[in-house]
Amino acid sequence: MALLVRVLRNQTSISQWVPVCSRLLPVSPTQGQWGRALSGTPQKIKIAALRMYTSCVEKTDFEEFFLRCQMPDTFNSWFLITLLHVWMCLVRMKQEGRSGKYMCRIIVHFMWEDVQQRGRVMGVNPYILKKNMILMTDNFYSAILGYDEGILSDDHGLAAALWRTFFNRKCEDPRHLELLVEYVRKQMQYLDSINGEDLLLTGEVSWRPLVEKNPQSILKPHSPTYNDEGL
Repeated sequence: MALLVRVLRNQTSISQWVPVCSRLLPVSPTQGQWGRALSGTPQKIKIAALRMYTSCVEKTDFEEFFLRCQMPDTFNSWFLITLLHVWMCLVRMKQEGRSGKYMCRIIVHFMWEDVQQRGRVMGVNPYILKKNMILMTDNFYSAILGYDEGILSDDHGLAAALWRTFFNRKCEDPRHLELLVEYVRKQMQYLDSINGEDLLLTGEVSWRPLVEKNPQSILKPHSPTYNDEGL
């Protein structure tokens, strides 16, 4: 079960491309309001962004999604699950002003770096990989818009967004949609309960299970640990 995910986890580690963090262009104090607001903090935010993206791919139980949502064990399924979790992080961090929006940009950057790296590990032809990246980019921004509208709507609106994007209009079991709607709602509740300054400093996120063993469990995050460098 979920052979592809295990192969990707064994052969591709986020730590293999961590140096890309140092290649990201820092925000210069001369770059308008962004620069003035973030001067002195970009490197810390980049590290936190890397940790937050890492939580989306290393703390998510992909095999459980494949099983309970009857998704095929493919790279596209991995991307759809990752996209959903990245989007939830973006929604949360956009609430943290300019620093949060800057962090969103870096999270998305790391996501595309990771997608390319995993494509190479799988031996995808460079030309095909480039074409797929263009398609996935279009799908990503369409999904973000749809999910944003869904989260601001009622459960029917959110279910419609998940049906269009996550299930690619092919979900025939309404229980799968109900499960995903409940999952997104509780994850957003959980993320909203985490202090914004802690997220900007550490980027640490733990995901609730797709199916709760204890439905009465309290969605209360653990206190984060970090030093004065945000590590």
